Amino acid sequence: MAVVGHVEWVRFARVAHIPSPGEIIHADDVFDEPAGGGGVAAVQLARLAGRATLVTAFGDDEIEGRAVRRLGELGVDVWSVTRDGATRTAVSLVDDSRERTITTFGERLHACGTDVQIDWGALSEMDAIYFTAGDLGALQAARGARVLVASSRTGDALGQGVPLDALVFSGEDSFERHAAEQARAEAELMVSTAGAHGGSYTTRSGESGSWASTPLPGDPVDSYGCGDSFAAGLTYALGAGLAIGEALTLAARCGATCLTGSGPYTRQLTAAEI
Repeated sequence: MAVVGHVEWVRFARVAHIPSPGEIIHADDVFDEPAGGGGVAAVQLARLAGRATLVTAFGDDEIEGRAVRRLGELGVDVWSVTRDGATRTAVSLVDDSRERTITTFGERLHACGTDVQIDWGALSEMDAIYFTAGDLGALQAARGARVLVASSRTGDALGQGVPLDALVFSGEDSFERHAAEQARAEAELMVSTAGAHGGSYTTRSGESGSWASTPLPGDPVDSYGCGDSFAAGLTYALGAGLAIGEALTLAARCGATCLTGSGPYTRQLTAAEI
């Protein structure tokens, strides 16, 4: 299992509410993690499959070393390239309603198909890959996997003729809906998420359906990483050969489990819990 995508070094903190203009508030429970769509999905895949690979890029700063070490502790083997400039960072504030608000700093970095440091041919050995960021060459290399799932936030590589087994997007986000529509012709399965309301899907052959939200295995704590954990769960399930309904049920469990932990890694579904 692998992810081709982006990593951000994120500072997490809890606040009573998101500050209004001009307001100063105090934050508690502050901690840092390598996260972002690629990082979170890779850790979720590792917890389901035992290990996972992340193909990504970092800036030429000290974050790369810290991120690679931490992701390794979480079961992720990192294949990375280094770009000029800084690694993207972010701040995620979670309020008393357990919803997160994210501010990012810097450019989203990703690997490119022309990066000779990456063994792109090895991706053809993967059972499944989740793609969150990269250029067309990277997406074409990822297509060598038996199953390829992409995020609608992938970027310009979508809509250029690379077949996808599934495309995941938030039906509540106008940007993601538009991007998904542009790539509809490439996807065998379109998965539209709706947070606590579950979601719906359609297939190229005309099949459609929906799934309900999964009961939480604990109290809600922090919604950061729920969507990426859902997508990783879907990728794992399709790679394992599960039918669409079963795959979406497992994916929904991944998203629900993540909601019960602080930050993305305190609680993610594991193989022992399936």
